[in-house]
Amino acid sequence: MNKEARLLRIGVLGCGPIAQFAHFDACRKARNAELYAICDVADDLLARMAAVHGPRVTYRDYDQMLADPQVEAVVLATSDAYHVPLALKAIAAGKHVLVEKPLGVNVEECEQLRERLRDSRLVLQIGNNRRFDPGIAFARQFIEQEMGQRMGMKAWYYDSTYRYTMTDNLQPIPVTSQQSRKPGANPKADKRRYCMLTHGSHLLDSARFLGGEISAVHARLLERFGAYCWFISVDFADGSLGHLDLTIAVRGDFEEGFQIYGEHGSVVGKVFLPWFHKASHVECFSTKDRQFHRPLGEDAFSYKLQIEGFADTILHGHPQRGAGIADGVAAMRAMVAVARSAESGAKVHLADVSGGV
Repeated sequence: MNKEARLLRIGVLGCGPIAQFAHFDACRKARNAELYAICDVADDLLARMAAVHGPRVTYRDYDQMLADPQVEAVVLATSDAYHVPLALKAIAAGKHVLVEKPLGVNVEECEQLRERLRDSRLVLQIGNNRRFDPGIAFARQFIEQEMGQRMGMKAWYYDSTYRYTMTDNLQPIPVTSQQSRKPGANPKADKRRYCMLTHGSHLLDSARFLGGEISAVHARLLERFGAYCWFISVDFADGSLGHLDLTIAVRGDFEEGFQIYGEHGSVVGKVFLPWFHKASHVECFSTKDRQFHRPLGEDAFSYKLQIEGFADTILHGHPQRGAGIADGVAAMRAMVAVARSAESGAKVHLADVSGGV
């Protein structure tokens, strides 16, 4: 690994599965960041992770980590319900924040965070790591530079009943602790809500990233044999049309992809489970040369790439490539709009929603 001379000193809060599977290694491997601190209330888990990943310091108390002047930024690898309260604390302490997706659990707290962030010069990024997939990044560049006006977009996200068989072979065996802090209510108890926040947050952010701002949705939901299928008709702000398909879980392979058609070309993409660290298979057809263009994307550790993008923005003032606070709020509004539309059967405008999924 080639490290730059100036490294962003990051503290990771939470030693649970997503930190073990993604964030610890991402911070260690990023060219412009270091895993400076780890924080968790579970002593045994904290000791195990520190022994494996070798941070400079460890903390049991989040406030103490925030008080450390050497910590420049924090990664919030915690349950969804804690995201906004912990981000607010970090901002008050003058720390930059990378928070796992979704940004929060309701519109009001996300708007509160946006308001608090407005007068600061701090960077807040949401962990929508798909934006750093080389294939998806290539598709976005083509759409912005060559496609012209968009006509329509189709995107889909199918989780698989066999996904954990696949990911158990790809990820390290997670270390758990009885001392770990958990939300008062089990996030998975309301399965419909959990599926939308966990999986829908990916699909809707990707739809916005490639298709543009969403103004309204008209959704249908079918629940059968323990599975959920949302068919979502989308009105984009630029007048183009969209159809999103979120199915959790299919009796088949994991599948994620998109098709976008426009004035001067089209894009087709197939997205793989991020744990394969394999770039999406993306082909962009341009009428300019009547050829298909496809990137290789040899470095597709999207969790590492999002840390590098985060650090580049903080250290060097580069434009933010990751999802920012406006993206997080918009995705939250989109998820709530889908939920309200599925309940009412009517089209729902994102600007009109409130509450949670």
